[in-house]
Amino acid sequence: DYAVFASKAGAPSPPAWYHNLVANPSATIEVGTETVPVTARILEGDERAQVWERQKELMPGFADYEKATTRTIPVVLLSRT
Repeated sequence: DYAVFASKAGAPSPPAWYHNLVANPSATIEVGTETVPVTARILEGDERAQVWERQKELMPGFADYEKATTRTIPVVLLSRT
């Protein structure tokens, strides 16, 4: 699985790709030279918090994005199909 974050650098609204995944959760991603079919799922509650906190530990700039906005930054899990 892969986690992606609809931060848009702390902008007041999420990026367009987030709305596209909400409307159609079937997608493909590129990982290295491989094209991987995935299904997107928006994480919520404790599951979201766990992944989000880990992302901020690994890449502290995401904490700055969180401070820059009043919205909850969506965390999207992309699972291989």
